[in-house]
Amino acid sequence: MKIIDGETVRRVANYPLIIEAIREGHRRKKAVISDSLLESSGRKLLVRSAWIEGLGIGVKAMSVYPDNPSRTPPIPSIQGQVLLYDDDTGSVVAVVDGEEVTKWKTASDSALGADLLSRRDCETLLMVGAGTMAEPLIRGHVSVRPSLRKLMIWNRTASRAEALAKTLADLSLDIRIVSDLDTSVGSADILCSATMSQDPVIFGRHLKPGCHVDLIGAYTPAMREADDEVLRRGRIFVDSYDSTIDHIGELKIPIAEGTISRQDVLGDFYALVAGQAGRRSDDDITVFKNGGGAHLDVMTSQAIASVVT
Repeated sequence: MKIIDGETVRRVANYPLIIEAIREGHRRKKAVISDSLLESSGRKLLVRSAWIEGLGIGVKAMSVYPDNPSRTPPIPSIQGQVLLYDDDTGSVVAVVDGEEVTKWKTASDSALGADLLSRRDCETLLMVGAGTMAEPLIRGHVSVRPSLRKLMIWNRTASRAEALAKTLADLSLDIRIVSDLDTSVGSADILCSATMSQDPVIFGRHLKPGCHVDLIGAYTPAMREADDEVLRRGRIFVDSYDSTIDHIGELKIPIAEGTISRQDVLGDFYALVAGQAGRRSDDDITVFKNGGGAHLDVMTSQAIASVVT
C-alpha cells in the first residue's frame, strides 16, 4: 500500500496529467457515487465515495472549517484523506493526502470544463474570490488556454487578492486587482468564481456574449454564486448530474422555483467528452457548474498513484 503525502502529490502532479485522467475517466462506464454531509456551527464533514468499474474504488473524507485560514498560524480550511481500493480484490492500494487531491481535482475539473466549453481565443480571465482554491484554479485555466493574457482578481478583502497576485508572478499575465466586480464581469472571456457566498455575486446582465462562466464555490443546497439571469442567458453544463442538480443550490434552487428546468442542463462530462454536447457558436454564453464528486477524486488519485514509485 502506498502512503502518498501532500509533499509527494505536489512533486508528481501536474495539470496535463490530472486533466487527461479526468477526461479519460469519463470514457469509461459511468461511475456509481454516494455522498454524506454532516454540519455543525458552519463546519462540515463531507464523505464521498465512488466505484468506477475497471479503475477502482475510492472514499474521501474531508472536514471543511471555513475559519481555519484566519487562525494564527493559518490552517487549511479543507483537510482529510482519500482511500483507494483495488477494483478486483477490494484491497486498499493507496492513501493519498486529501487536501492536495481536492485542489488538483477541483482545478482540473474546471480546467477541463473550460477546455471543452470556452472559446479558443480567450484573453481575459476574471477570478472571483482569493481563497485557497483561487491559485490552482487560475493555473488550471491557464494550462488549457495559453491564449490568456490578462488576469483580473476580485475579492471582498483586497489584501488577499494582492497576496494571491504575488503567488502568480511567474505567469506571463497582466495581473490586476479590481474593485468593481460588475464592470469586470463584463470584460471577462472566462469568469471563474470560487467564493463562500450564500447569495449570488455574479449577475447575468453583465456577461458579454461568448463568455464562459465557471462556478465552483457553492457546494450546499443553500449556496449560490450566480443569479437567475446567468442561467437564463447561458447554456448550462455540469461535471456530474449526480453531484449537482439535487444537491447544490446553484441549480437546485432555480429548478425548484421554476426559473430553469432539469432539461436546461444540457450535458455533463460524459456527454461533453463524447462530443454529444457543448458550445454551438462563439456568441454562446456557457455556464459550467463544478460540483465535484468522489469519482473525480478516484480519477485524480489513481493518476497520482500511478506515477509514485
